[in-house]
Amino acid sequence: MKPIPSEIFGSTRTSSEKHLEEYNNSGLKQISDGKVGVLLMAGGQGTRLGVNYPKGMYNVGLPSQKSLFCIQGERIKRLINLAQQKYGHCYGLPWFIMTSEHTMEPTEEYFRSKNYFGLKKEDIIFFEQYMLPAFTFDGKIIMENKYKISKSPDGNGGLYKALRDRNILNEIKKRGILYLHAHSVDNILVKVADPIFIGYCISKNADCGAKVVEKAYPSEPLGVVCEVDGKFQVVEYSEITSNTAEKKNFDGSLLYSSGNICNHFFTTKFLDEIVSKYQDKLKLHIAKKKIPYVNSKGYECKPTEPNGIKMEKFIFDVFEFCTNLAVWEVNRDEEFSALKNAYAPGGKDNPCTSRLDLLNLHKKFVVKAGGKFINDSLICEISPLITYAGEGLEPYVKNKIFCTNLELKSEQ
Repeated sequence: MKPIPSEIFGSTRTSSEKHLEEYNNSGLKQISDGKVGVLLMAGGQGTRLGVNYPKGMYNVGLPSQKSLFCIQGERIKRLINLAQQKYGHCYGLPWFIMTSEHTMEPTEEYFRSKNYFGLKKEDIIFFEQYMLPAFTFDGKIIMENKYKISKSPDGNGGLYKALRDRNILNEIKKRGILYLHAHSVDNILVKVADPIFIGYCISKNADCGAKVVEKAYPSEPLGVVCEVDGKFQVVEYSEITSNTAEKKNFDGSLLYSSGNICNHFFTTKFLDEIVSKYQDKLKLHIAKKKIPYVNSKGYECKPTEPNGIKMEKFIFDVFEFCTNLAVWEVNRDEEFSALKNAYAPGGKDNPCTSRLDLLNLHKKFVVKAGGKFINDSLICEISPLITYAGEGLEPYVKNKIFCTNLELKSEQ
């Protein structure tokens, strides 16, 4: 196990303003020319959140009451507008949304009810990932009820089979898309189709890219992007010994610090190669879960302890087949806040932490644009239709002092 080579690693912290602007312009140009698509992994139900609908529909309690889907859709629309303003045109930024058997219908209905967040209906393509059966620890198939096998989605690595067998990759190629940004639905801070990330990966001639954050501490439950036996991969935090996790560089920083956040860049050519050559070579991973089942007497039971295994594939397991990988480190407080759990006092990755992380980021946008809040307890929410990453806020906030909560809405 080795750290990733320095020549494939870049960072927002160490890159010059000039280079960041070059990457941004490069990525935005590809978006304006219709060469970029977004792959959203949205197959999860909000079970851990305590709801029975798709996680993307979840409302974390923002003043606007916007859902994750809404925030991300409006970020796409803002990017389209930015591309049009800079280059005079934008030939589309298609949104390919992978659902599961359980989330497909409610997701489609939700998008219809929200008028596709102002995007073109034909540029939003839904497709289902596949399901895998669940097993007991001694290898028997679990029955969900008397007449139905218990199945679960095949993980975010099921993306590749679905792209191939649902005919989505052919649609991507037909549209002339060369680059794709893939991410999970549960990161409220995600910069959808981030032009800086896309531009950086293109500058590195990358087949595949990974956006990472610096690990906060050695045992933080984030997998790390690294090199193992000459091949790139993500090593899960549970697979790293404490001695290895705690190793440090000369400057005191962690040697293995590139925390994976399920945020990736792919070329269409690389995806084509994966689905045609390597799809069946992807590993199956085992997760021990509490799986409802029907017992021998036909009664449905809900276990209180893990009673079986679900199998899934991981999106990053294609790294080993990649010739040119690019890794881009970003600031956690600007780009990563996962929504995983129901609220609990002092808990992490829940609606409260997600909401606060987004509101705090928006306050930073305002301060950077020349505004000021009279005290730290005030909150601020800005519509993604007004700003993508803090740009263009000066007319709204420069030289203004805010004494009450601020919500900047768009009239679009």
